[in-house]
Amino acid sequence: MAVIGSIIKGLIQVTDAVSSEPKPHEAQAEVLKNLLKKAKNTAFGLHYNFEELLEADDIKAEFARQIPIFDYNKINEEWWSKMHEGEENVTWPGKPPYFALSSGTTGKSSKRIPVTDDMVEAIRQTGIKQVASLANYDLPSDFFQKEIMMLGSSTDLKQVEDHEEGEISGISASNIPFWFRNFYKPGVEISQIEDWDERVLQIAKEAKNWDIGALTGIPSWTELMLKKIIEYHNASNIHEIWPNLMVYSTGGVAFEPYEKAFDKLVSHPLVVIDTYLASEGFMAFQSRPETRSMQLVVDNGIYFEFVPFKPEYIGENGAVTPDAPVLPLEKVEPEKDYVLLISTVSGAWRYVIGDTVKFTDVDRLEIRITGRTKFFLNVVGSQLSVNKMNDAIKEMEQKFNITIPEFTVAAIKKDREYIHKWYLGTEAEINNEELAAALDKALQEANKNYGVARSKALKGVEVVKTSPEMFTSWSAANKKKGGQVKMEKVMNEEKFAEWEEFVVKQYSINNKQ
Repeated sequence: MAVIGSIIKGLIQVTDAVSSEPKPHEAQAEVLKNLLKKAKNTAFGLHYNFEELLEADDIKAEFARQIPIFDYNKINEEWWSKMHEGEENVTWPGKPPYFALSSGTTGKSSKRIPVTDDMVEAIRQTGIKQVASLANYDLPSDFFQKEIMMLGSSTDLKQVEDHEEGEISGISASNIPFWFRNFYKPGVEISQIEDWDERVLQIAKEAKNWDIGALTGIPSWTELMLKKIIEYHNASNIHEIWPNLMVYSTGGVAFEPYEKAFDKLVSHPLVVIDTYLASEGFMAFQSRPETRSMQLVVDNGIYFEFVPFKPEYIGENGAVTPDAPVLPLEKVEPEKDYVLLISTVSGAWRYVIGDTVKFTDVDRLEIRITGRTKFFLNVVGSQLSVNKMNDAIKEMEQKFNITIPEFTVAAIKKDREYIHKWYLGTEAEINNEELAAALDKALQEANKNYGVARSKALKGVEVVKTSPEMFTSWSAANKKKGGQVKMEKVMNEEKFAEWEEFVVKQYSINNKQ
């Protein structure tokens, strides 16, 4: 048993034992009060009279009444864009040293989300909380002296006037404390390589020189990295290269669709730990092994509100309607989907992050990400959320013993009637018609509204199989590889037409090679 690992594990256990969980509603009230106090003299705070708001008998209720809901376009046009014109103290004191670039899952242009020093510290503090929670996992002492592979975006941030820009994973990695650098891989030099394929190639070349115990990264890109390493060293699985690999920390998307694909790359199962780190902040992490849900962090610079995820409260573009009810943490109910609103130490206010969540355990503050507001397929009343789609895909994987790590779907018109057309990323040798019938059946059994739609306005379901690599190629062509980039699960008709054209072109290119 490694002495250093025993010491680190002991320190983690002591930290976990002495740290007390905050009373969530009181913690959230304190977070909101601190946000308002710190921002009261900003342009935003003066405009919305934070000074007076702080004197209210019920600050939460008054905050919800006085401050409008903002999506990215609204807050950027009205407030954040002023920072790029040189203004200070706009929505948070001073000027942010970083802007996180996030194209999300729609559009080619990147969002530019401010990341303040306070947010960098908040992310660090939540990271420490997550490390402390490892005491809840049955990990051997020597695990705690193994190296950690963090597959994010490039840490070579771009200097733009008085700030730096990059994806949040690159910003976080560039702020790694000095004491952690000996554990961090691929290391400073390789992590600064901008080209994703070149960075992964260099990782593959160096892989045998590292003793990796844990991985972090978005599943689709992590899977491609592991395949490249295995191929480069002509290995059967990743454990031939990294025999001590035990933990995979994922985030941003559901891991279940990738589970069977990952199983093929390892010789024994990994401990999978979900995290919720977005460009806007580090909001939750899985704190115990008995669940796949994540514990919301309620005492660290982010104030949460929740909008019931119902069709009447969501606009066609995924925006929350002005008359939508908004609930504080103490009013949420288990197993109901909510649109997440956040106010943060980066100067986001009542901000629609675009994710939907549900509480699996209200007392433990445990949530699961159930989808995106823009991934809600309701063109003909089918009311399909991403979690329902993921469940149906997983059921098909089990039924046919296949893997389907990627998919996308759209409601399109065919012969003047609406159908759902799916592209499934799979190498399975099953015909499209059989897959379509099984998918349609699974969705009807899981979703009453979908069943009603199928008996009325939704006239059919079509499935087209394509290579899983087609989805990463699409992401690379439209945005860039690696980092926080995720595939659109639901497309509108216009984007879907572009996707289908892209697929045809790719097959044409591949057939000529």
